[in-house]
Amino acid sequence: MSQNQDPMAQIAELIENKSNIKQHTYRQLCETFKQLKQEAKSVVERINAQIKNKDKDISVKVINVNDREFHVKMAGDLLVFLMHTNIVTLDEKHGFNKSDYVAENPIRKYLGQINIYNFMADSVTYNRLNDPGYLVARFSLNFEKRFLVEGKRRLNFMFDTVSGAPVTNTDLSIIIQLALAQTIETDLVTRPFPEIQRITLNEKVMRTQAMGGGYKIGFQMNENQKVE
Repeated sequence: MSQNQDPMAQIAELIENKSNIKQHTYRQLCETFKQLKQEAKSVVERINAQIKNKDKDISVKVINVNDREFHVKMAGDLLVFLMHTNIVTLDEKHGFNKSDYVAENPIRKYLGQINIYNFMADSVTYNRLNDPGYLVARFSLNFEKRFLVEGKRRLNFMFDTVSGAPVTNTDLSIIIQLALAQTIETDLVTRPFPEIQRITLNEKVMRTQAMGGGYKIGFQMNENQKVE
């Protein structure tokens, strides 16, 4: 702010510009999350239709939690789709912020986010509060509904740049399918024997990971991932 600029005028300008764009982005995110939930139901229906010899105790279903969260239970895995209410920017070193797309119009940098976490279904069923969940993918969307996905394997290289067009139902369906496939392909790994030779009574009562429960290799976010 320059010395001659009226602070009230600056505040009004920020509200008019930055706050408005954030509200617009949030509305776009809410609409997209609803679409994502519907696509998840469609994907699950198609998966169930193709399972020929499914054990009666194995379920694949969508569980609605609220307007900002839903789950996909797939056998022993639970995918948690969580929409964040805050509009954010990525680290300034992130490739998205260095892209020509953002340089052309800086307000494009404001993003709404949906995270996809993988938990063991039993962790929720038996309320094992200390069991870890792992980030499978982070979906980010701006006011123009242009999006990027950060993840591993196919989720990474299929969406390694900001989209050239607004997100579609087909895009969302592909993201869901890739997240489900990656989850089911990652096996549960038991902990090494020396790590579980000694446990506390509290760990026994809480049925924590110290009792020898399995774990999955999680996804660590790379903030310097290239996005053009």
